[in-house]
Amino acid sequence: MDITALKPLNIPTPFHFPSKLSPFRPFSLFYFKPFITPSSPRFFSRCSLNGSAKIISQEGILPRGVGKAVNEASRSKILQVVLVSPQIPGNTGCIARTCAASAVGLHLVGPLGFQVDDTKLKRAGLDYWPYVVVKVHDSWEDFRDYFRQQEGEKRLLAFTKRGTKIHSEFSYRKGDYLLFGSETSGLPPEALLDCKTEPFGGGTIRIPMVETYVRCLNLSVSVGIALYEASRQLNYESLQVPSESCIDTSEESFITEDIFA
Repeated sequence: MDITALKPLNIPTPFHFPSKLSPFRPFSLFYFKPFITPSSPRFFSRCSLNGSAKIISQEGILPRGVGKAVNEASRSKILQVVLVSPQIPGNTGCIARTCAASAVGLHLVGPLGFQVDDTKLKRAGLDYWPYVVVKVHDSWEDFRDYFRQQEGEKRLLAFTKRGTKIHSEFSYRKGDYLLFGSETSGLPPEALLDCKTEPFGGGTIRIPMVETYVRCLNLSVSVGIALYEASRQLNYESLQVPSESCIDTSEESFITEDIFA
């Protein structure tokens, strides 16, 4: 068979590249997002196109407008939610939305498993970030120092699957800080110890569940269950925020994608 008589087949391809542009040529523009590990420090390095690195603190890169729609005088301190080393940005964003809906403060205790400007974090919190007050602490030691400086009655309550009291049978008080640990490892030993030790430790609490085939509840679900049970016992006092205490922000929402995706 004469192979020279064969004609090449013109098979259409889904991609067409101009003759001067090869798909295998290196691109000169790129964006590199560094991988953040739980041991990463509170300052993150972000690469730019000119090769320089910009150092940004966690407080500086929180979602735009966090807490700006809440007047200082009206910020409720009846209950507080504390997340110690959360790892999944979507969970934290959902919890921020719950805190905005229940008018309670949110504390993020490092090391975190994500950057606090993560897109998933922003999208999970939707455009409610201006209505939640968020404080970021470098470590448990830093949060403990902050907690001790706060005035008035206060307690640390640890939510863990090995808690000694069921969440609905526990008596909550104004000034309670509801602590939740990492999705992968729970609360660290030092946090559990502080929650069990006087004068500020209020004990450990558990949410009952079937443990034969379910290891744990989702973090954002657990926070919602605990927070609204505590709010119910306190007659939803934190939710009774007068409308004039919220500032109407005219800024455009940072949500630019389909929020239902």
